[in-house]
Amino acid sequence: QVRLVEFGGGSVEAGGSLTLSCEASGYTIGRRCMAWFRQSPGKERELVATIDGDGRTRYADPVKGRFTISKDNAKNTLYLQMNSLKLDDTAIYYCAATKLWFCADNLSNYEYWGQGTQVTVSS
Repeated sequence: QVRLVEFGGGSVEAGGSLTLSCEASGYTIGRRCMAWFRQSPGKERELVATIDGDGRTRYADPVKGRFTISKDNAKNTLYLQMNSLKLDDTAIYYCAATKLWFCADNLSNYEYWGQGTQVTVSS
């Protein structure tokens, strides 16, 4: 059984930093695509960043230059380093995984999801 568990959410002031982690069990992150999505109240879930089986990364425009996605295959863990946080970054952040090597933007391409972790940015 595949399980993804996010850690590291919390409250931070604008301009601050947080690091999210996603521990996988029953699933080897190795050469597979993983992603971070987020969802704010009243909005659809949106893609934040992806990392494919070769470690290549992509970012949504709103987070480019501020967020960094990475993974540690030995620890079977995905990370999201978030710097220069803005009020608009407030959301529930979800870790997602697919059986595929390449990454797609559509939510439907991700078979496995974590329960989400709340990130709240205040002024």
